[in-house]
Amino acid sequence: MFSKQDNHFMALAIKLAKQGHYTTSPNPRVGCVLVNSVDGKEQVIGTGFHQKTGQGHAEVNALLQARNEFSDEIKGATAYVTLEPCSHFGRTPPCAQSLIDAGIKRVVAAMVDPNPEVSGRGLKMLEQAGINTEYGLLENEAKALNLGFIQLMTQGVPYVRVKLAASLDGKTAMQSGESKWITSADARRDVQRLRAQSCAIISGADAILTDNAKMTVRWSGLGKLQESYHKEQLRQPVRVVIDSRNRLTPELDFFHHEYTVILIRGEIDETTLENLPAWPHFVEQVQLPMIKNHLGENKTDLRALLKMLGQRDLNDVLVESGANLAGAFFEQDLVDELILYQAPKLMGGDGKNLVEMPNITSLSQAKSLSITDVRMLGCDIRITAKLINN
Repeated sequence: MFSKQDNHFMALAIKLAKQGHYTTSPNPRVGCVLVNSVDGKEQVIGTGFHQKTGQGHAEVNALLQARNEFSDEIKGATAYVTLEPCSHFGRTPPCAQSLIDAGIKRVVAAMVDPNPEVSGRGLKMLEQAGINTEYGLLENEAKALNLGFIQLMTQGVPYVRVKLAASLDGKTAMQSGESKWITSADARRDVQRLRAQSCAIISGADAILTDNAKMTVRWSGLGKLQESYHKEQLRQPVRVVIDSRNRLTPELDFFHHEYTVILIRGEIDETTLENLPAWPHFVEQVQLPMIKNHLGENKTDLRALLKMLGQRDLNDVLVESGANLAGAFFEQDLVDELILYQAPKLMGGDGKNLVEMPNITSLSQAKSLSITDVRMLGCDIRITAKLINN
């Protein structure tokens, strides 16, 4: 049974973990709080969080702070950690061993490591060293920190968010294609934060050719987030573009931004292959299996795409695309979460629909969602919903 104090200290560890929200990926966001009795009172003697892949883990950073400020109080302390301490050598030594060497007497983990190959090993290592171990405190809050990491470890594919923006009558553009700007600057800043937290952004060739999309994080568009992070700390997500008809060419503005691109190409015969233009060094061309859509057209196998991204440790992806590609993700039950921005506008007429799902022909086939959050962003509404039937 966990005490009220235990809850307090774990809540602090979760708050610390959130400080790595935009920087740790593909590693999990983890926070650690060290507590010991000082002058007869339970006191925090060290805190830490994981900031970036390859740098110190949360436990190591908390121990470092404790050694600098409370060097005589570490032995016998309790460590509250949002994720089971690692037990293996990776880019850094195992945190479980660091806690053992420091003389920690109790470790409370919010959750066990979701990786089936290492799950429980860190806790077992601590137990074998005589340390009292417990887990499950504020577990749901801890899981919410790392939805992509957990999904990749348990299912082998990334967590998929689809972002859409529309008028109140569900239109994403006028019939002419005009769409800038349906939503307000507040909503667009929020989209920049969504991009910043994502490992990769998936879009289609139409977004590049028609909307001149760049799929980058713009520092100038991050608003108050600039106060918490230095510009150099933020990552640019991998830009994944599905070009099934091989329409994109290197001279487009999209390729003038030197951030990693995975270009998913359609089938290319040998003659065409010989005449392909030279691409910038940051562009990787990939061919994936193709499947037939409802019109008999060859389209990229989206399941194969997500599996490929998972194999590259891209565990949290954002789909920013037109109605057809977004609809294909929904139809194939490949979406985990929808982020919908609705502007207080009525566009009427024959404007473009939010999603196109031609294979859904009856109400019984409709995709059901559970709304988890609704809030105002300036004059716009942001709705967050989880897909129920995937």
